[in-house]
Amino acid sequence: MTRGAETPTAAPAAEQRVDPAVMMAVAMARLLRDGETVMHGVASPLPMVAILLAKRLHAPNLVYLSIVGGVDPSPSALPVSTVDPALLEGARAQITLTDIFDLAARGRLDTAFLSGAQIDAQGRINLSVIGDFSRPKVRLPGGAGSAALLPTAKRTILWRTRHDRRTFVEQLPFVTAAGNVDRVVTPLCLFRRVNGRLRLESLHPGVSPEEVVAQTGFALEAPDVPTTPPPTEAELAALRAVDPNGVIRVEFG
Repeated sequence: MTRGAETPTAAPAAEQRVDPAVMMAVAMARLLRDGETVMHGVASPLPMVAILLAKRLHAPNLVYLSIVGGVDPSPSALPVSTVDPALLEGARAQITLTDIFDLAARGRLDTAFLSGAQIDAQGRINLSVIGDFSRPKVRLPGGAGSAALLPTAKRTILWRTRHDRRTFVEQLPFVTAAGNVDRVVTPLCLFRRVNGRLRLESLHPGVSPEEVVAQTGFALEAPDVPTTPPPTEAELAALRAVDPNGVIRVEFG
C-alpha cells in the first residue's frame, strides 16, 4: 500500500456505510505520495479536494498542478469548478496545459486523475460514444487530453461517482484512452489493476462483495475482500478544514 493508505482489514458484519463523497475523497488522498507531481483535469472536484487533503495530512511536498495552470495554488475558498481562476490564487508558478503534456511525455508527471463515462475490465475508458461510432446512441464530450496522459503519466487513478453495470462494462463500444491505470475509486470499492485487469482491492465499509459483483458489468473474483479503512478522526478534521463547504458532494448532485 502507498504512504498514507492503511492496510485493509476484515469488515465487521454490521459495519455502517460512510458518506460516499467522504469515503472517496479520503481513499483518493491516501493513494497519493509525498513528493509526487500530481494533476487533475476539468470537472474534477473530488481529485482537487483529495490532492489538497493529502498535502495537509501526509504529503506536504506533493506538487499540485491545477488544470488552469496553477502550481501549488492555495485558494482562500475552493471553487466548485476546477477550471475556476481561483485555482491560480497563491500559486508558486503558472504553467500551460502544453507544459503538463510535455511534463508527462518526459516522464515527470507522477500521477494523473482521470475518469470516463465507461470503464472496462482492463481499466480503459470511453468518453466518446455509446453505440456504433457512425450512428451512436449517445455522443459523449470526448477525451480531451486523456489519450495522451493515460499512457504517459507514470500512473493514473481513475474515479467514478457512479458504480453500476452501465458504467463498469466488460467491453467498451469505443476506447478513448488506455494506459497506466493503477487504481479505480468508486462509491463502493477500490479496484487495483493487476496483470492488465481490474481486481477488487477493498470494499468500502458496509458494502458487500455481492453488491459490487451485482453492480459491475465484468466478472470479478470477490473471495475474502478486505474492507477499506474508514476515515480517521484526523482525516475527517483535515477534510473539514480543506473543504468546509462540501465541494466533494458536487459530483453526487
